[in-house]
Amino acid sequence: MDSKSSMKVKGTGALALQAFIRSRFEDRFEEWLGTMPPASRAIQGNPILAFELYSVEDALIAPTEAMCTLFYGGDEHGAWESGHFSAGYALNSFYKIFFKFGSPHFIIDRASRVFSTYYPEGELRVVDKSENRCVLRLVKFREPHRVIEQNIGGWMDGALELMGKKEKKVEMTRRMTKGDAVTEYVATW
Repeated sequence: MDSKSSMKVKGTGALALQAFIRSRFEDRFEEWLGTMPPASRAIQGNPILAFELYSVEDALIAPTEAMCTLFYGGDEHGAWESGHFSAGYALNSFYKIFFKFGSPHFIIDRASRVFSTYYPEGELRVVDKSENRCVLRLVKFREPHRVIEQNIGGWMDGALELMGKKEKKVEMTRRMTKGDAVTEYVATW
């Protein structure tokens, strides 16, 4: 994929993936870098600016695929796990208060609003919510990809865990990457 035409992602996403690798596979970071295409290696192997926009293909997709291949035997569940990790990665003390005292609906509503700051060409909407359930849809994403869908689901799962929800479940019921018009996440707790 030509990285000049690729969707963009805020550097925070790439930083969270890098932190996940360093946390879970600490002695294998360089090995992971070596499995990536040059453009991805240039991003992940150098300082990443949190508020800079990077090619989603080079900053997240290729590095996540490399991680799944190297550490998960090709299983894309690794993308879910890195998303789960990223839910707590960038939280400073101000946001931790929201996770401690905010309701899941409050947090998920905010997350759907913030989503477009991470993916300027993407849109995530809350389409249904009840006492212990919420449905979110990725309605706009110019270049959908399986590992990004997994990563978003993992983030939702991690966010619910940060709120102390032990009995939780996040399911993808529809997927753009399988031909659906949207990617749909149903979260219950």
